Amino acid sequence: MSTWPQLRRSRVVRAGRAPGTVLRCGLMDTMLADLAVSVVLCFEQPLDEDRLAAGLARALDRVPVFAGRLRTEGDVLEVVCDDAGVPLEEYTVDGTLAEAMGRATAAGSGLVDPVDAPAARTGGRPLLTVRVTRTADGGTVLGCSWHHAIGDLHSFMLLLRAWSAAVEGADPAPAELVRDQDTLLRRVLPAEDCGRPGFRLPGAAEAELLAREVAAGPRANRIVQIYFADAEVERMRTEFSAAAGRRLSAGDVLCAHLLATLRELDGDGAERWLTVPVNARRWLGLSPDLVGNLLSEVHLPYRPADGPAALAGALRKAVEEFPTAHLNLRTNLDFLAALGPARLRDCVPLGFDPAARRFSFSNWSRFGVYRLRFQGQSPVLFGPAANYPLPWVCWTVEGFHGAGLLSTVVLPARLAARVRGAAGRAALHRFRVAADELPAPAATLAKIL
Repeated sequence: MSTWPQLRRSRVVRAGRAPGTVLRCGLMDTMLADLAVSVVLCFEQPLDEDRLAAGLARALDRVPVFAGRLRTEGDVLEVVCDDAGVPLEEYTVDGTLAEAMGRATAAGSGLVDPVDAPAARTGGRPLLTVRVTRTADGGTVLGCSWHHAIGDLHSFMLLLRAWSAAVEGADPAPAELVRDQDTLLRRVLPAEDCGRPGFRLPGAAEAELLAREVAAGPRANRIVQIYFADAEVERMRTEFSAAAGRRLSAGDVLCAHLLATLRELDGDGAERWLTVPVNARRWLGLSPDLVGNLLSEVHLPYRPADGPAALAGALRKAVEEFPTAHLNLRTNLDFLAALGPARLRDCVPLGFDPAARRFSFSNWSRFGVYRLRFQGQSPVLFGPAANYPLPWVCWTVEGFHGAGLLSTVVLPARLAARVRGAAGRAALHRFRVAADELPAPAATLAKIL
């Protein structure tokens, strides 16, 4: 984009009433209290900011946690639904929507206002920010950032659905708040789970190494986006399903293909681990309208000699056996409770292990974001934006206009350069044929592989 975004107007959006509900954050919420998640929704036509603000106000009345503030009472982190509000800023840029989409993942894109998660722990800071950017060719970028302690992507989608409905003049979609998540979980969790916590307490040497990794992240790592057409993924699925002797999902095969190809391009033949977060609501019989962090994960080893089809098959089996073989929420609660609140910030998720090149694959597809409408429009693109570039992390969501799949991967700079080269592109797209039709943005954005 040719100029830095220019601020036109700033306001704070409130529901207009404060329920005053106090939510006790769970131990896993508290573990995530230094993290924010940022995303963009891109539209090809202008959106009216006043209608967006009015719709957001109605949605916040339905999901008031996003307009609240954090506080700490003793050792307990809480969210107070006080309707302190959500800052909404309106910007313009001289560049095009395509240019905006091409730089949305960059930390300095100016398309989102990332929530200051650590500062928000002490109170007084917003838990959601919204930035509306109009591009010179009439497009609109809706950039949102929220505090991870109040909820996962599923929770944010509950807000988006309520917001979309309100903008379209319908009743906002339902959402349910949990006053004490740990109490709820202990009531619904099985007495025993897999017994392996999803967190670890690193020693002093590893803690120092991880701190250096985080500090060096923006300099040492690069973000790569790869688009896979539907036909390409279907060929992949057909081949891997035949080799595995069972039907596999698009997410299974794409995860396995990405991991295997990246290891190949990295010249890495060692056994490495894969972490795949799993939305636990359905598996625990919980309401799909529940707001919070209700995630567990699957951990699997990958041996290059076994091939990607074997990994895809193992991932499908792991998801099917998740409640008995991988669910670990009770073990997590016990592990974190035994540590005590003072040491929670010293823990790290198993999925964050850059020295071991552990790959984390988050599947954001099938959340229905492309079915949402704002002023009659559905997004042309939804995806992660300006999140901290920690290596070996991947988010995958449907691609442009909801077609295909778009993977956003953070890699060490040297490997990222190799992936972007001709050999890297050929390896990633070995299932693509010349006749495959690509959506216009995927074909024209140089940064999309």
